[in-house]
Amino acid sequence: MEITPANESDIPDLCKLLNILFTQEIDFQPDMEAQSRGLARIIGNPETGLILVAREDSQALGMVNLLWTVSTALGERVALLEDMVVAPEARGTGVGSQILQQAIQYAKDHGCKRITLLTDRANTEAQRFYQKHGFDFSAMIPLRRAL
Repeated sequence: MEITPANESDIPDLCKLLNILFTQEIDFQPDMEAQSRGLARIIGNPETGLILVAREDSQALGMVNLLWTVSTALGERVALLEDMVVAPEARGTGVGSQILQQAIQYAKDHGCKRITLLTDRANTEAQRFYQKHGFDFSAMIPLRRAL
């Protein structure tokens, strides 16, 4: 398996992975046009973030999307783990752990002092996965306003 930064030619495969993710998340709906637009904006602007893609024999097995921002609480750069998904046929094979570990290392190597992520409240399997990789629950709760 190979894990590398995504490029524009990966967008169709990444949209397929996001379709899987957004089908299982309560708050979101798949929209290939919107996902293509968002992926292109991130891939085309490294100052915005990084998308890593795990491939085997040119097939995209998983992806993770990190977005950069600055924490005023820390006075340092931090990352938001916006999307992470592994294709159903690759789950349980270590792909998710490998791609997440590489994303964490990349964030550390590029000065990030924290990674924050959201997951569905009901997705206890994902919560256990992230806890296994050193993520803890926060006392904060997310609020959202659509604009």
